[in-house]
Amino acid sequence: MTNRLQPLDALRGFIIVAMALDHANLFIAHQHSSGEFWGGPFPTYTSNLGFLTRFATHVAAPGFFFLMGAGMLLFTLSRREKGWSAWRIAGHFLLRGSILIALQFLLENRAWALSLSNAPAYPPGQPSGPNFTYYGVLYALGGAMILGILLLHLKPRRLLEITLILAIGLELLIPEPAMVREAFPQIARLLLIPGFSGDILVYYPILPWMKLLAFGMLFAYWLRDDAKRAYRLGLRLGIIFLALFMVLRLAGGFGNLQAAPGNGWADLLNVVKYPPSLTFSLLTMGINLIILYAFYRLYEARQKWLSPLMVFGRVPLFFYIAHLFLYAGIGLWIGPGGTSLPEMYPYWLLGLLFLLPLSWLYGRARRSKAGNLVLRFL
Repeated sequence: MTNRLQPLDALRGFIIVAMALDHANLFIAHQHSSGEFWGGPFPTYTSNLGFLTRFATHVAAPGFFFLMGAGMLLFTLSRREKGWSAWRIAGHFLLRGSILIALQFLLENRAWALSLSNAPAYPPGQPSGPNFTYYGVLYALGGAMILGILLLHLKPRRLLEITLILAIGLELLIPEPAMVREAFPQIARLLLIPGFSGDILVYYPILPWMKLLAFGMLFAYWLRDDAKRAYRLGLRLGIIFLALFMVLRLAGGFGNLQAAPGNGWADLLNVVKYPPSLTFSLLTMGINLIILYAFYRLYEARQKWLSPLMVFGRVPLFFYIAHLFLYAGIGLWIGPGGTSLPEMYPYWLLGLLFLLPLSWLYGRARRSKAGNLVLRFL
């Protein structure tokens, strides 16, 4: 990994830390919102801290898809230089995507089952335990990786067009909020519309997240051509994205999926995540791109300050699985009553401190010559 790409690892580590806060809130404090769905009421919070704890974690999911797209394209470019054929590259991503999907059902869902056995059904009023199969972020990341194979041969201009088509076109395909209780085919749930159908619960359908993967691939081309210019362009785009978010959110129509429920600042920022509305994507990617530029500047001046984040960012899948079981275990130890929100924060930080040396050791084993091929692949 060249120095010009280290800020990507730092950003991945940052969103991993944010994601861990979200799951600590769910597993330990049991004060996680039921989700910002395209239909039904927005989540409500009893305090500003509760809202900000949730809001601060929104950058994680879009950041993962963006960085995965960038990583796929950079990997493809490097392997082409080494003589890999298009079929070999496609096979690599097909296998990796399939592994991610398998881990959703083999490991991630077991961690959620531990949480549900210790807390009320999530989301409220929905079935829990063995009554449904959950399709979460690993399912969507794996599916997006497999579909993303079709984008690897596209030039930057075509990737830009695909990003815009996905961002606008898929927004128009999401049903009106009043249809939230309608029965949709399971294939529609898996690909486009989050919610329950029969015995499946889909939070992360694949297609709405593809725009972020395609944008990540486009950004990777910019990095290849001129990394310094790419990070600066990212800063400008981040500011533009936040400005567009404000315009669309205040207008309350296209791009929101649901208008703001009130006139307060929290109402303005409480946007639809499932599926990611255009306003959600603009807001979170605007923040991510600005943070990425900050890490780029900080890496040049104070590289060691970013080391903990880069440790996490280099082993995202290991951290993801490990942190789910760690925080779920802490939640079981504390009991079904959970903790208050302020009391949850020390447990979140202790979890990070525990996982930091484990992540470093795993990353070292993965990079070593004697490292198992499975470790390197994951």
